[in-house]
Amino acid sequence: MDYISEVHKDKVEYRYPITKKLYSKQSDFQKVEVYETKGFGKMLLNDDLVMVTEADEASYHDMITHVPMFTHPNPKRVLVIGGGDGGTAREVLRHSTVESAVMVEIDGAVIEACKEFIPQTASELNNPKLELLIEDGVNYMKMARASGDKFDVIIVDSSEPFGPSTPLFNLDFYKDVYECLSDDGIVVSQGESPFYDETMQKKLLSLVNELFPISLIYNYSNLTYPGGLWSFTFGSKKHHPIKNLDTTRIEQSNLDFEYYNSDIHKGAFALPNFQRKHLQEFLKG
Repeated sequence: MDYISEVHKDKVEYRYPITKKLYSKQSDFQKVEVYETKGFGKMLLNDDLVMVTEADEASYHDMITHVPMFTHPNPKRVLVIGGGDGGTAREVLRHSTVESAVMVEIDGAVIEACKEFIPQTASELNNPKLELLIEDGVNYMKMARASGDKFDVIIVDSSEPFGPSTPLFNLDFYKDVYECLSDDGIVVSQGESPFYDETMQKKLLSLVNELFPISLIYNYSNLTYPGGLWSFTFGSKKHHPIKNLDTTRIEQSNLDFEYYNSDIHKGAFALPNFQRKHLQEFLKG
């Protein structure tokens, strides 16, 4: 049987049995591949790192999206930076309050691959409420700030902090994010692994802490990301994800979630002691 492997931080290797290669392209930014796997359905890899699988994509996309979307009382305009597989945009557009959304993905090959081979996540990329742009998210944020554009929620759905995603992990980018949020806006970003990426988690949360009165981090679990437990950073100008959470709004939304619910929302902010001790100085709100 054929296998593909992901090596993470030279500390652990994951191997996946595959049945077929469906897509392979070297874009201007990275190698993009889609495989049919034996245990996880279709799987997207960028530069040999697993990004999405059909089996567990819901945990990632539910938690990066619905935590900020239900924390904000009335998110009408939403921006997704990255997220080329389409799953985050799909979940954003399920919210009835959303009037328009913008998705900015730097690599058109990721969109191309997922539209053709992983429609489970890419199903809403042609939604008329969504403006899909293939361009650099960092440049987009600078232009949006200069033009005074505002969003209620910004979701930074990035890959690892190297390659094309590197500029998304610095203070200048987050300053642009802050200025492009409404007065009660919220930003959530992919926050790496608490087991393997403690230093990067501290860096990311320090950026949020420097700019936002509420800076937190929350966890979720999935099957294919190394360590199983991963995080998102949370920055808010006003609304606290637990103190200001209206659970009746979640219940009355009548949305059928694969992973997310109000208890998961609240419990995700309860951190393991080792993570809390490492990040305590940057947690506030």
